[in-house]
Amino acid sequence: MGSGVSISVITATWNCANTLTDCLQSVADQDYKNREHIIVDGASTDGTIELINSRINQISMFMSEPDTGIYDALNKGLRLANGDIVGFLHADDIFAHRSVLSRVSEAFRDDRVCAVYGDLEYVQQGDLTKVVRRWQSREFRQRDLKWGWMPAHPTLYVRREWYSRIDGFDSSYRISADYFSVLKLFTQPDFHAEYIPDVLVKMRLGGASNKSLRAIARKTREDWRALRSCNIGRVGAACAITWKNLSKLPQFLP
Repeated sequence: MGSGVSISVITATWNCANTLTDCLQSVADQDYKNREHIIVDGASTDGTIELINSRINQISMFMSEPDTGIYDALNKGLRLANGDIVGFLHADDIFAHRSVLSRVSEAFRDDRVCAVYGDLEYVQQGDLTKVVRRWQSREFRQRDLKWGWMPAHPTLYVRREWYSRIDGFDSSYRISADYFSVLKLFTQPDFHAEYIPDVLVKMRLGGASNKSLRAIARKTREDWRALRSCNIGRVGAACAITWKNLSKLPQFLP
């Protein structure tokens, strides 16, 4: 399948040679061909660059230079992207099946659709078939933002023009810039998002936001700042953060 909208998949890498092969193969296996894969590396020293160069024929653009963190890298990727639609596949993640980008493209046939998102599975580091937690989303309702709702960001695909409107990611956030970008996008009155009821991405456990108590505390502070920056009051922000965390509990159930 080569027709339809063009899709840019952006991957930020830094010392991830142990997992990157799965990510690269996952993109290469997609049956939707009107795509580009952009890799922005933060000057890796563990063999990541050599791995990328060994598969450079399947990569559309590749750059490697020091950066200030993942959101700096993702902003660089946004500036390089040529696709109508942009999504992010992290170096630890893989697409759940070969037709993910085909399903994304199909949803964007409707010109009114600004973004699409789906479900996410958290899997064990060493066994991608072992599902530990499932993030099942739902149709978006504006009021849900005040209850801490957000789509699983690795499954979110957005028309590139919208990232230009919000000026990409605010890299002053170390953990929650993706949440802040979701709040800025989904609070726009003319922003229409569609839910795809399908698992789109498998994510290895052990991300930056939950790897330690210090990281969890920092994420909570950054989530508070993001909510307040979007004019959600103190009581509303407190409720959103509380329910945002509580809503994760059912994801661990079979």
